[in-house]
Amino acid sequence: VQLQASGGGLVQAGGSLRLSCAASGRTFSRYPMGWFRQAQGKEREIVAATSWSGSSTYYADSAKGRFIISRDNAKNTVYLQMNSLKPEDTAVYYCAASGSPYGPYELAPDKYDYWGQGTLVTVSS
Repeated sequence: VQLQASGGGLVQAGGSLRLSCAASGRTFSRYPMGWFRQAQGKEREIVAATSWSGSSTYYADSAKGRFIISRDNAKNTVYLQMNSLKPEDTAVYYCAASGSPYGPYELAPDKYDYWGQGTLVTVSS
């Protein structure tokens, strides 16, 4: 299984970015997916997660009202639309795939078996 994250970059505060995570190597549509981030000197934290079908989603408090997670199972891709970005959103963002098919979304990093390489998001003030 390979996950390829993309879409990061440098953006001014208040701007938007859309991250993409393309999956290959297994039946992507069966598995819950999540986006995590890790800022320098901090632990990795959950940002958003989606169930295998996309019908159920979770957002960290820091992401609520600004970020949207979605998935296109036909394209084996999960997205994270990030709006109203703040300097504190600066981090490396990782997508991850759970190892439990047809499951609900997961919040803990140890529930995810596969990780993308990360994409850097930098928000300037």
